Amino acid sequence: MVHVYNCHPFSSQQIVQVEQEPGLICCGGGALFVVATGGCKVEAYNLEKEGCPLICRFATMGTVKSIQHSRMGDYLVTIEGKNCATYLRAYTNWRYQAEGKARVGVRLLGHLLRGASVRGGAQMEIIEIPLSERPVAVACCPVTGDLLVGCENTLVLFTLRRQNQQSQNQSQQMVQSTWTNSQQSSSQSQIMDSNPNFLDFERSVILHLSQMKPKQVALCGEYVAVQGELEVLVVKLETSSDPKTLEESDTKKNHLEDHVDFQILPIHQELLGDRAKDCDIAVSIEKTGLEDSKGQYTLSYVLFRRFTPDFFQGCSVEETQLHSLQLYPLFTGNQSMSLQEPSCVFCFFSLPSAGYLYSLKGGVELLSAYQYPEKVLKAVLTDYLLHVITKSALQCFTVRCAAVAARIEDPYIDSTMKACPPCSMEVCALRIQLFIGLRSVCVYGHHVVLLSAADAETTEEPERTTQRRGLSRKWTISSPKETSTAGHGWNLYVVDTVSPLTLYQEMVEYSQRYAETNPQAQSLRHLLSEAHLLLRTSLLQTSEQQRIIEEDSSPSLQADTEGPSVKQAAVRTDSTELEEAFKQNCAQLGDCFSRGSQRECHLALPYYRMSGLSVTELMARNRPLAGRPQSYGPGFLFYLKHYLFEETEQVLSQEAADEVIDIFSQSEPSQLVSVCASPSLINTSPAKTLQILQHLENTAGVSVPLTTTMATMMLRLEDLPEYTRLMERHAEMVLVYGFIEEPRLLLHGGDGGQHAHVRPTALTRQLAKSQPGLLVAAVVALHENNKVQLQHADHIFKELDCENCLQVDFWEAMLMASSQETIIQELLFRVASVYIDRLTNTPSETHTNGPHAPSKRRPLKSADDLINSCSHYGALYPWLIVLNPAHTTSSQHQEALYKLQSLLCGPSLSVGSVMPLMERLSDETLWGFSLHLLCATRRGQYDSSIEKLLDRCPQAIIAYANHHLQDSHMVLWWQKLLPELCNRTRVAADNSILLAALKETLVVVAMETSPTEFLELMPEDGTASYFLPYLLTCSQRHLLA
Repeated sequence: MVHVYNCHPFSSQQIVQVEQEPGLICCGGGALFVVATGGCKVEAYNLEKEGCPLICRFATMGTVKSIQHSRMGDYLVTIEGKNCATYLRAYTNWRYQAEGKARVGVRLLGHLLRGASVRGGAQMEIIEIPLSERPVAVACCPVTGDLLVGCENTLVLFTLRRQNQQSQNQSQQMVQSTWTNSQQSSSQSQIMDSNPNFLDFERSVILHLSQMKPKQVALCGEYVAVQGELEVLVVKLETSSDPKTLEESDTKKNHLEDHVDFQILPIHQELLGDRAKDCDIAVSIEKTGLEDSKGQYTLSYVLFRRFTPDFFQGCSVEETQLHSLQLYPLFTGNQSMSLQEPSCVFCFFSLPSAGYLYSLKGGVELLSAYQYPEKVLKAVLTDYLLHVITKSALQCFTVRCAAVAARIEDPYIDSTMKACPPCSMEVCALRIQLFIGLRSVCVYGHHVVLLSAADAETTEEPERTTQRRGLSRKWTISSPKETSTAGHGWNLYVVDTVSPLTLYQEMVEYSQRYAETNPQAQSLRHLLSEAHLLLRTSLLQTSEQQRIIEEDSSPSLQADTEGPSVKQAAVRTDSTELEEAFKQNCAQLGDCFSRGSQRECHLALPYYRMSGLSVTELMARNRPLAGRPQSYGPGFLFYLKHYLFEETEQVLSQEAADEVIDIFSQSEPSQLVSVCASPSLINTSPAKTLQILQHLENTAGVSVPLTTTMATMMLRLEDLPEYTRLMERHAEMVLVYGFIEEPRLLLHGGDGGQHAHVRPTALTRQLAKSQPGLLVAAVVALHENNKVQLQHADHIFKELDCENCLQVDFWEAMLMASSQETIIQELLFRVASVYIDRLTNTPSETHTNGPHAPSKRRPLKSADDLINSCSHYGALYPWLIVLNPAHTTSSQHQEALYKLQSLLCGPSLSVGSVMPLMERLSDETLWGFSLHLLCATRRGQYDSSIEKLLDRCPQAIIAYANHHLQDSHMVLWWQKLLPELCNRTRVAADNSILLAALKETLVVVAMETSPTEFLELMPEDGTASYFLPYLLTCSQRHLLA
């Protein structure tokens, strides 16, 4: 279906004063080229100046049958006929004829002029391009300037070369130039430099076609398109260093050779992407001998489309032939200027009754099918519009190129942050401009050039009905302009299109008719989407123009810096106006989707975000009108929920916040708790909000998040008794589940990953004072349910000035709850460092924010609680009881000592990680000595530990040995402990502690060794009577064994 809108795409028209009747026209480089009917002369007119003055005229060597202009290289290529022969020629440096220089050089392809012809100065050149077959069609690549020639059964590709006059004897180089979507004006002095470039062509590849006669060809970068009478084939030709080439394929044979006596109609086919290789047209590559220097060519099929003649409509075969084949490139704004490959390539071709636009890059896709109201003679695709001509009218259709380019430039454009109308959106037709006897059309920038030649026998206007070609409404037709008063029956018009911004403004005015009658009309949404794509295309071209001007303003390239600065200012002004219009359009589209159906209401969110309007402004746009029963639209509510539920730094005023509360109390009361928890509504009236929440509780029932939200409002009203009553409604664990359901009751921010973005709420500060255990349990639950990160939780406690109390309690609680090994090791190191800080009463080197000085508040968990409930805290070794002092300076000091000893007795703490911190603790005190001894024991240093313990506290040696000298370390009883005790007892014979330890040691040795081994362990100077009872016990045990 084609939508029809009465918008005016044309602003003015003028008639080009041509002496003879034009036969062929083409335009490019700011010029209009006219070939007189049956003549051998080309006239160039300046499209950039009022009245289109003549630039130059020059003669051709034959009768021109086809003419094309190449933007790259600024040359003309023609197919000419002379003496029953057909020639292909290229005309370069044609602008020199504007200065009245009559010098023209004629040469063959690959033979550059030398000698006097070059020394005489710059001149126009005619390059004769020999071919083995008669040329039928020709096309120039808009990206590289290469030339594609279609012959009877072959396609020949010529590569454009640029040879400088100073380096003609050097190797030729590939033309390096960039293509821009905006048409650049080419003045007569554009190439008038003292050292011009000479263009030449090099035949690079030949493609052989089977079962297809080329009528038109097109070339764009690596894409080659060929059009027959009823079929179109697009292939991709790439160069590769791989020596393996595409072999000529004979597998696709003509299966109709046996049926030459029958007329067989081809079936309709559409093969996209890899499926296109299944068509019955074989394409083979002929080697040209240049493969060694350029690499091997590989060919892949991209698109094949075949149509069936529409005899049932009363049309002849000639009336159903394809025409207007075009490959159109489009660059996106994020491409580098040196990058030649376009981001998007589109293929357009047309039947007299319908046109088809395909996107080729990133997957072949049919974007639009244009149904014409009457027979179309020719069509031209541009960035903004598709221009088509019938016998009596110029018509315009919208295109979807910008939608494809937007998605290639930003693959995530279809999200909650950005949006763009879909590529598959139905096209629309704009106002028709009537003419008489149109024959041809070409487009340059905002100039549409029309050639008309009226037939004397045909004066009636063609009938246009609403039933023709499926149009659902009448076309709006403007009166034809008066033709020239001259006696001839032909005219050459230049019709200027309006600027995209002007056309956008008219579309907006046109859309107001739908907005006043039916704000939810599909036509309103469609028209605003068309305007959106129009602005996107303009912004794309504006950014490209700005980059070009910035490059041209380089001192090395531009001597006059005033000109570029003026151009830059003009482009910036246009860009600013376009961006403002774009934001306005996004707001209008957001309004449409905000009141739309549930299926598309989510699109209001990205369009409103792109509009740049504040939530207060958007609420004003969406307020229901007086006298209308409907409330806020689903799209606006969807936007508002996303705005409130996502973290934002924008805080609403009390009036706006109260309005938001009213909106949700009427539309979605179930979302009130989440809405009230939003940091944007911190200025809401607590009394008014409390009334609404109490009404919700009376209707929906009691819930934990609702109760907590009401308690928060009581805090803001400074009603602590009522706050306490509400919080005591539920048990602490039930409240924890409520905080998991709505974390923003406790903290705001956190999405950005920075500590400064996280802040506690008023409820969090109150819980830190009155219910610290609940706060710690809630934050642990939030972390374990992935509602808050560890660094964010740490920052919350720092904001509460609870670094030395609640934060440590939180870490200890996390050790009980967490199962992530990396987090456990991090927390073990943190709590160990805190315990050491508390024991030394000095600032910790690992915590520069402040000292972990002992706090007056008792910790939530004692050492015994942690030992009983956390596996990372181990029970204290029995020998530590002997070393621990009975009384310390404070209970906090003793608690920190027990917790640190418990960590060192546990299985999880890595001793090596805390050894640098342990060096700060002195071993002069028994409790300090016990910590160092624990570390040495954990590191397996039993020999030195035994010696140190015998030196400092021998009464603990037996308890130490009984606990640690077991299994593989049992031999240390007689290899280390027994000799040490014997030596020390010999020195201090009256030491009762050592004697008792020696007796206990001998008992163990007697039980674990044989009599022979026991005898060997006895000291030589020992008293036999002293050791004899232990030897007897050893012998008896050995006999029993």
